[in-house]
Amino acid sequence: MHLDNILLEELEEKLGVSFINKRLLNIAITHSSYANQRKNVKYNERLEFLGDSVLQLTITEYLFQTYEEKSEGELTRLRSLIVCENSLYELAKQWNLGKYIYMSKGEELTGGRERVSILADCVEAVLAAIYLDKGFEAVKKYILENFKNIISKAINNEIILDYKTRLQELLQKNGEVQIQYNLIKFEGPPHRREFYVNVTANNSLLGQGVGYSKKEAEQAAAKEAIERLGEKLE
Repeated sequence: MHLDNILLEELEEKLGVSFINKRLLNIAITHSSYANQRKNVKYNERLEFLGDSVLQLTITEYLFQTYEEKSEGELTRLRSLIVCENSLYELAKQWNLGKYIYMSKGEELTGGRERVSILADCVEAVLAAIYLDKGFEAVKKYILENFKNIISKAINNEIILDYKTRLQELLQKNGEVQIQYNLIKFEGPPHRREFYVNVTANNSLLGQGVGYSKKEAEQAAAKEAIERLGEKLE
């Protein structure tokens, strides 16, 4: 497998980890679309599988030991907020991980470097690479440091997974409210189209959002609306 040492060193600096076996990191940032176009190139899906388990165990153990007063149901809910695609995506953005992923030109042209699922999976693969390179205690410490803010937000009920539902709950506390999501425009080529949406309630503009799908743009508009309404968010 070809190793781009300059790219890997730059990523190591972002992650704050120096790998003994740099091939592990190289595999962790290789998407299947890149490997499918080349012979004998390993990609990150197996590492994702391992990283998910390492992350789940670390967060489960931390919550179990730290919050003795919480029930099994409460612990499960907290873990699902912490170990979710959105949280992993936030971490990926902090690391600017999209810049470093090996992917096909086709995947890149359709927004792959910013796709939530690709970035979230890559975070899990990176965590697995750290685990294999440094051992469980080291990766556990690394996870707890990097997920500190996410854990705090989960504990304080500041993580919202579905902004549209949350906005509806807020607006309809005192009765029925007519909420509408309106597509204002879309622009860009078919493989890279951006959608612009606003959200109104009783014909009053509450927020606007942009996304690479109408669904994503609607969630962004709802998030802005909630922030304008004074909700404390991520």
